Amino acid sequence: MLTFHEIKKNEVINTYIKRADESLSALGYTEHSFAHVTSVAAKANYILKTLGYSHHDCELAQIAGYLHDIGNLVNRVDHSQSGAVMAFRILDNLNMDASDIATIVTAIGNHDEGTGIAVNPVAAALILADKSDVRKSRVRNSDPATFDIHDRVNYSVQGSELTISEDKKFIKLSLAVDTDYSSVMDYFEIFLNRMIMCRKAAEKLGLKFKLVMNGQQLM
Repeated sequence: MLTFHEIKKNEVINTYIKRADESLSALGYTEHSFAHVTSVAAKANYILKTLGYSHHDCELAQIAGYLHDIGNLVNRVDHSQSGAVMAFRILDNLNMDASDIATIVTAIGNHDEGTGIAVNPVAAALILADKSDVRKSRVRNSDPATFDIHDRVNYSVQGSELTISEDKKFIKLSLAVDTDYSSVMDYFEIFLNRMIMCRKAAEKLGLKFKLVMNGQQLM
């Protein structure tokens, strides 16, 4: 099987990730480069591993996490679908098993809140891992006076943690938010659809989703 380690050191893939993020930088979007995709891969692995999925499934989730945003190389619009097609070509050329390609492509093609649905466990893990990566360090703009709402919300998040309860009944996203930069309402204005998507993804994995902000449970 093609491993996550092999994917992570592939120069072609890393070029696409780098250039996709350069496009988003030019558009003023938050960071979608190696820090983001590595974090998403690690969280997707954590979710499935904690729930007792096989090492094989965890590897697929990590690979999907690492590749999930390469479609931004083509365009931000419909980047999940274009990324899925790119991933198919890359993985097929690397002679990955067709069944594994199908799982990864399906997950990537379903990770965006506009059209995505948690159709399998890898897709569900990818959604939860991706949508929980909210943090101050993703903001590129260095001037708070010119922040838009996405900058304000991400910049306000001083800490975030995604954890599964010991009894494996709940998955919780805990955020520490500096309300001097962003209010709870700001967060929900731009992230409500993402949080609903997380709830549905959690349900696919037999979990209930909780959102806790500054110690207060909101979902």
